[in-house]
Amino acid sequence: MLVSVEVPDRIAHSLRLDEPQSGRRALEMIALEGYRAEELSRGQVSEMLGIGFHETEIFLKAHNAYLHLTLEEFEQERQVLQGVLSR
Repeated sequence: MLVSVEVPDRIAHSLRLDEPQSGRRALEMIALEGYRAEELSRGQVSEMLGIGFHETEIFLKAHNAYLHLTLEEFEQERQVLQGVLSR
């Protein structure tokens, strides 16, 4: 899908959208915001950006975009991982 938006020049400059890779930068900004808002999964971020699992993890970490787990969710994940590793 092609999405076109108009951004005032002053704001585009502040967001570095007036540089050669502005389309890619805008796409990354949308992917990050979608992930942080829990509207996109890590897999969807990978798909949007056309990158693999590890590149996505590096991208998200570089932009301080982490999963927001409750203590209960973290404990469930820990138990699953512990079960897998103990096999």
